[in-house]
Amino acid sequence: MEILSSPISICSKENQKIYQEWFNFADTDADGRITGNDATKFFAMANLSRPALKQVWAIADSKRQGFLDFNDFVVSMQLIALAQAGHEITQDILSKEDDPENIKTPVMEGLDVLLAKRRSPKKTDLEVNGFTNAVAIPPQSAPTAHWFSSKSSKKIPLSTVTSIIDGLKRSYVEKLKPLEVTYRFNDFVSPLLTNSDFDAKPMVMLLGQYSTGKTTFIKHLLKGSYPGAHIGPEPTTDRFVVVMSGPDERSIPGNTIAVQADMPFSGLTTFGTAFLSKFQCSQMPHPLLDHITFVDTPGVLSGEKQRTQRSYDFTGVTSWFAAKCDLILLLFDPHKLDISDEFKRVIGSLRGHDDKIRVVLNKSDQVDTQQLMRVYGALMWSLGKVLNTPEVMRVYIGSFNDKPINEAAAGPIGKELFEKEQDDLLLDLKDIPKKACDRRINEFVKRARAAKIHAYIISHLKKEMPAIMGKAKAQQRLIDNLEDEFGKVQREFHLPAGDFPNVEHFREVLSGYSIDKFEKLKPKMIQDVDDMLGYDIPDLLKNFRNPYD
Repeated sequence: MEILSSPISICSKENQKIYQEWFNFADTDADGRITGNDATKFFAMANLSRPALKQVWAIADSKRQGFLDFNDFVVSMQLIALAQAGHEITQDILSKEDDPENIKTPVMEGLDVLLAKRRSPKKTDLEVNGFTNAVAIPPQSAPTAHWFSSKSSKKIPLSTVTSIIDGLKRSYVEKLKPLEVTYRFNDFVSPLLTNSDFDAKPMVMLLGQYSTGKTTFIKHLLKGSYPGAHIGPEPTTDRFVVVMSGPDERSIPGNTIAVQADMPFSGLTTFGTAFLSKFQCSQMPHPLLDHITFVDTPGVLSGEKQRTQRSYDFTGVTSWFAAKCDLILLLFDPHKLDISDEFKRVIGSLRGHDDKIRVVLNKSDQVDTQQLMRVYGALMWSLGKVLNTPEVMRVYIGSFNDKPINEAAAGPIGKELFEKEQDDLLLDLKDIPKKACDRRINEFVKRARAAKIHAYIISHLKKEMPAIMGKAKAQQRLIDNLEDEFGKVQREFHLPAGDFPNVEHFREVLSGYSIDKFEKLKPKMIQDVDDMLGYDIPDLLKNFRNPYD
């Protein structure tokens, strides 16, 4: 079962050395990636038509990052070699090749001469003065390393932006972050973003009651177990487990992973030690995990247990992960269709992320076709009551484990249905890395709009406070009538009601602050964010699209 997003470069060691030299030559910024400008100059030596090179770039840059890493570059070279041999370039041409490892290197006209010149450079001043390698020249730091430091208040030069993600980082630091810091957006809604939040791999979160097959689903995709995985009929997964790529198999405790700068989990520290002791990261080398990270969650509880056994804000944690994830799978069991109060709160916390949610009716081969029809109807009825939406969610029916489908219960029609549904779900997963860049832009724009509304609310509350006397009474009145104040802000600035934050949560956080200490509205900051949404991001998408368009 292969669900990787883009062609993986498979080439001989000899060719890999050649491609590495070519890649280093084409990478003019020496930052480990080839931009559209670099590619147009380098690919021109292949003497292919513009439409052919446009197709090569589209396949190699399947994630729409706006640049090629080494793997993408090797893929592009193999595609160019096949095009020079007369093949039509298609999305799956490399997977159809009988022996992709032995695809010959393409003919790049004039490249040998340029490489020969590079191999014999002129003597440097150090060599002329009698020094060789005795003096170590400090390596250049990555162009984006300083973006998130507190000292970087100067404008970031456009030349350092070599991809869509770099451009989002730049826009965040220069225009959105100042607004968030001024109006305490990070305390009310979401922690400030870091480099790792932009660079993280796409994530898929699995939610459901205990024993609905969440851990088994991940093992089914990985075709094997992962560190810390335990499966049983009782509630076995008692913690949030992030399954991600790593050099070896190991488990890392939550407190450790939350303080690692290269991991996008620093925001989880706000949930305290009680949560971090129930959080861990499982690392293992796996080709699928090079593209996707999975988040396995504890089974949602029912009855009295849901009020007494959580020592941390379970709903808050799932909401935090929902904002970071690219896909959320709600798993149900045909024998566990009831939606408990806790599960209802969890599903409610996913508000605003409806486009990411998919429903999986797992273990469907445990009931016959007639029962399955009734179970499906009951599930849709239950979800309709919880989600409060007339739209029907996409529900996948299947049995996601390593056992063969129970044909005795499912029957021939059920077996065929399960196979088609499983294929559809795998296609959905396959598309995640391809759409990761688009999803990141989408989340960034959503965050910018939420920050703007937050700034309007905070500045409005500040404006309603008296100048001298009666501040405590005025603050309490505003907190008690927060819903009415939201309505005033909505009408004053013509904002959509659906974009406003949860009133109860906002009231809870606001009660810990002195409204009088907040900042007044700063139109310049709002205008900067509007300019970013109206001009900067569209320009970014235009600059880093396919260079042959």
